[in-house]
Parts: sequence; structure tokens; C-alpha cells
Amino acid sequence: MTDRELQHIITKARDAKHGGFGVLSTGEKLAAALVLNRPEWLAEMNYTLAEAIERVGPQWLALIPEAARLLEYEDEHAAGKA
Repeated sequence: MTDRELQHIITKARDAKHGGFGVLSTGEKLAAALVLNRPEWLAEMNYTLAEAIERVGPQWLALIPEAARLLEYEDEHAAGKA
């Protein structure tokens, strides 16, 4: 797991959050849905949570909690809460 992979996941989740979901690969879409806690995106892609976890793989899965925390902090900071 590298910082580069973490930044990749964060960038793709940020893109998805701001409407760039369609330009992502399937794995990136699934990772973004997990990072952003968007189960409806998984359902729209016909993936269960278990299937999404399997598809993103253990390396990316290990980065998802940190990516989610960093994006949440980013959002709070932008809103003036941090």
C-alpha cells in the first residue's frame, strides 16, 4: 500500500462525489462508493457490499477507511468546522 494508491482512491472518490462517476473504471466506482458510504451506488451497479469488497481487493480495501476520514476532514474544513 502506497501513498500514491491512497491519493488515487481519494481523487477518484472526490471525482465521483462531484459528478465524475461515469468516467471511472468499475473498481474505481466501487471504491468510491465504499469511501463515500453510498450503498445505493453499489445497488445501481448490481453489486452487493460483499461483491464490492471482493472486487476492490485487499490492498484498496485497506485504504478505504483512511480515504473516507481524509475526505470527511476535507469537507469539514471546507465548511469551516475544523
